[in-house]
Amino acid sequence: MTFRARHLLGIEHLAPEEIRTVLDLADRYVELNRRTVKRTDALAGLTQINMFFENSTRTQASFELAGKRLGADVMNMSVAQSSVKKGETLIDTALTLNAMHPDLLVVRHPQSGAVNLLASKVNCAVLNAGDGKHEHPTQALLDALTIRRAKGRIQRLTVAICGDIAHSRVARSNLLLLGKMENRVRLIGPPTLMPAGVADFGCEVYDDMQAGLEGADVVMMLRLQKERMDGGFIPSEREYYHRYGLDAEKLTHAKPDAIVMHPGPMNRGVEIDGELADDINRSVIQDQVEMGVAVRMACMDLLAQNLRAERGRAALGETYA
Repeated sequence: MTFRARHLLGIEHLAPEEIRTVLDLADRYVELNRRTVKRTDALAGLTQINMFFENSTRTQASFELAGKRLGADVMNMSVAQSSVKKGETLIDTALTLNAMHPDLLVVRHPQSGAVNLLASKVNCAVLNAGDGKHEHPTQALLDALTIRRAKGRIQRLTVAICGDIAHSRVARSNLLLLGKMENRVRLIGPPTLMPAGVADFGCEVYDDMQAGLEGADVVMMLRLQKERMDGGFIPSEREYYHRYGLDAEKLTHAKPDAIVMHPGPMNRGVEIDGELADDINRSVIQDQVEMGVAVRMACMDLLAQNLRAERGRAALGETYA
């Protein structure tokens, strides 16, 4: 199995074979998670700290569950009650955490690049659980696993990513991963929700939902990220749903066996029709949640293997120094 990374900060620096390694190991963890006894000792003796500067339900719970099933000692750090709120800098926080000798640090932060900064100041493995508009690598990996299990492959598919592209780290990570795996990617949304320079991303861009969905194998809807909007990006939610919300009629333009995805949380009746989101024949949204635990288990397992190997080499060097 090939996985050379010391940290998981984004998809950008992962090679296709490393992505396949994560997905293959995650497949094995899917089977473990469906057993009565779901625990293994892959992270036995290691400490995992979850540090979320942004609110999260799915991602934090998923990382916590993943760590516990792997046998790690897991601590959730409440940032709202931490020294960060008292004016402590991010670097001081990193140095404080480093002094506690954690092995795995899971971080979500509202500022792009903050997780990379933390990673440069600590001796443990760092996993990016989402930083600003930059990346959300484990979301892209769990989406890839969901697609591969539903379609039997993660190459040569037409994937439509629809909605608030400009504010979405999920879109960026998926765009990078799907491109590395040789897929045809389409971005669909109003011009006000497209990032600058989108034409340079190596994908097709549509502002017409029906045209963009034509012949798609996968339809990935995105949440309207109102907390990152500081102006009038859409006329109204009603108008947005009319033009860009996914419903049964719009989905007819995709392939008959196209799957529907959403990273959550969903705004039903704004980004997606509620009945379609619950359609077990088309929607894989609940599968994405299940795959999230398995993918995060795989990522932490692989990083821990690299961390132990690195520490082993350092100890050997000290022995013969």
